[in-house]
Amino acid sequence: MIHERIHDETGSMSRALSPADARYPSRLAEVPDAPATLHVRGALVDADALAVAIVGSRRATPYGLEVAETLAADLAARGVTIVSGLARGIDAAAHRGALRVGGRTLAVLGSGIDVIYPPENRRLAAEIAERGALLSQFAPGTPPLPQNFPTRNQVIAALSLAVVVVEAAEKSGSLITARLAAELGREVLAVPGRITAPESRGANRLIQDGAHVAMGWEDVVGVLPERWKTRVTATAGIGRAGDAAATGRGALEGEPSGYRSILELLGEDPLDIDHVIERSGLGAGRVSAALLELELEGRVRQIEGKRFVRIGRG
Repeated sequence: MIHERIHDETGSMSRALSPADARYPSRLAEVPDAPATLHVRGALVDADALAVAIVGSRRATPYGLEVAETLAADLAARGVTIVSGLARGIDAAAHRGALRVGGRTLAVLGSGIDVIYPPENRRLAAEIAERGALLSQFAPGTPPLPQNFPTRNQVIAALSLAVVVVEAAEKSGSLITARLAAELGREVLAVPGRITAPESRGANRLIQDGAHVAMGWEDVVGVLPERWKTRVTATAGIGRAGDAAATGRGALEGEPSGYRSILELLGEDPLDIDHVIERSGLGAGRVSAALLELELEGRVRQIEGKRFVRIGRG
C-alpha cells in the first residue's frame, strides 16, 4: 500500500489532545469510547460544532463528484463545517467544495497525522490544515491499515450533527459510517441515484430503510436540531455556493424577483408550500430553498403542516 508521510509541510504544527483539553471536540468527547488521544494538524474552532459529514464511494461517478462538491460548497458557504475522510472520490470532492467557497473542513484520517493516504491528496491535505484541520486517533507514523477505517468512521460520525451519503455500494465503508451515526443519534441522509447503478445501491437502500433524502443543502439543514439550524448563515444564491460566497449579498438582493414574489404572497394567514409554488411560478426546489433562506433571516416562519407565514413587514 502506497502512502506518504508529511513533516509539517502544511505549515502548521501537530499537537495531541486528550478529552480533558478545552479544544477536544465536545461532541466526540461524549462518545463512550472516544479516542484517548486526538492528534490535530491545523486548528479546531468553536464554529466546528456546526458540522455535517459528507461521505461516499471512492469510485465515484462524475454525477456523484459534482453532487458532493456542490452540496459541501452550499453548506460551507452558510457556515457549516464539512467533515469527511480524505479518501479518493466523494470524500475529496466534499473537502474541495468547502475549500472552494472559503469554508471550513475537517479530514479524519485512518492513518497517523503525518501519513497522507492516498498520496495524490497530499496538496489537498495541506490546504485543509491551513483552513481547517487534519485529525487522527492513531500515533504518528501509523500506516493506513484496513482495520483503522471503521474506527475512523466512528470519529467522522461523532463529530457531525448529520451524515450525508453520496454514492455507496451495497457493502461500503460509508454505510458503516451511516450506521454508526444512527447509533449515536445523528441524522442520516442519502442522495438518491440511478437504481441500475451499483455505486448508488447503498445510498438508495439507506433511503428505503428510512434515511432522509438529500436533494440539496436545504434538505440537510432542514433535519438539523432547531438550535443548530438557527446558526446557519443566510447567504445569497441557491445551487452554486461559489457565486454566493463571492457576492456576499443578502437573499433579497441575490434573487430579487423570486424572493420578493414569495414574500408578497405570504401574510398572517398560513400558506402551504404547494400554493406558494403554484402562485409564485417558481420551481419546487427554488421555492423550498428560498423559504428556508427567508426563515433563517427571520422573515418567514414555518408552522405545522409545512405552512408558512410572513413575519413583520421586512
